[in-house]
Amino acid sequence: MKLFLLALLSLAVLAAHSCGQGQSTGPATSQPSAGPLDHYALQGNVQFVHDPSIIRQAQTYYVFSTDHDPSDHLTIRCSTDRQNWKICGHVFDSIPQWIVTKLPAIQNLWAPDISYFSDKYHLYYAASVFGKNTSVIGLATNVTLDPDSPDYKWVDQGEVVESTTGDDFNTIDPNLLDDGDNGVWLTFGSFWTGIKQRSIDKNSGLLSPSNNILYSLARRPISDSLPDAIEAPFVVHHGAYYYLFVSFDFCCRGANSTYRIMVGRSTSVNGPYADMNNVPMLEGGATELLRGNAQWAGPGGQSVLLDPELGDLIVFHAYAASDGTPWLHANSLQWVNDWPIIAP
Repeated sequence: MKLFLLALLSLAVLAAHSCGQGQSTGPATSQPSAGPLDHYALQGNVQFVHDPSIIRQAQTYYVFSTDHDPSDHLTIRCSTDRQNWKICGHVFDSIPQWIVTKLPAIQNLWAPDISYFSDKYHLYYAASVFGKNTSVIGLATNVTLDPDSPDYKWVDQGEVVESTTGDDFNTIDPNLLDDGDNGVWLTFGSFWTGIKQRSIDKNSGLLSPSNNILYSLARRPISDSLPDAIEAPFVVHHGAYYYLFVSFDFCCRGANSTYRIMVGRSTSVNGPYADMNNVPMLEGGATELLRGNAQWAGPGGQSVLLDPELGDLIVFHAYAASDGTPWLHANSLQWVNDWPIIAP
């Protein structure tokens, strides 16, 4: 993965999961950035990937993604060099029965998020009725990601949080942040009233029994031409700030997808988050990090790996403009003046 000094480019770059087309409105800073997509060069099994989530165990990188093959739930890809990828397993042979009981029409699982805390790996994942907020987020755990280990076994821990038609939010696209002494936080959301957050009990990985606050972090203003097209949240703590990465606009339309990766920051994990122009993300603010170009459409569904040893990464999917196939992308993430930029 080539690393470039992009300080001069950063001003042009700085100025994203449900499958909902449209153009953005509101105060978001928007300047196109095609460079990282033009330099795309991953190899191996990197097609048919949505909503990738990345982690490193020892010297191996693992990416989990939304179901593509309905007989192979939450596919796992692995790489030792961050460029050559292969399929190395999946989490479930079948959808857990508790989900089938709650959502009988369910056919696949969405947007897995992998993290490590309390001596085990935690995989949060979503199931939803398409186009509705009848959704659940579940949790599976494992003590290792190495499929050759005798200890390798995914154990489903059941439901973490749900939304129903009576709620004004949608429990999909989970993201877990273990912030040490400040707690463990599950951020999620798609459309409706935007991105939400709940406190997680570090021992169980389920909702905290001592903090039932539903925090609101970001949303898009509703208009006749564009609904609340924001989703795929991912929060990282870097330096003095928390950064909330989101995807604006619409996923899952192949070459017509309009996803864009956006970002804001806050000094508190619970917000308020704002963009480079200090426009609150709860008012539609966000700074554009990456949009599509003539070759690749709809980059989004992103996750971030802070890797102080080998360099920070952002992974996301984008659609080949030629045929609409979703591909895995992985690029260096660099920091200029306390804001992220995506490097080729």
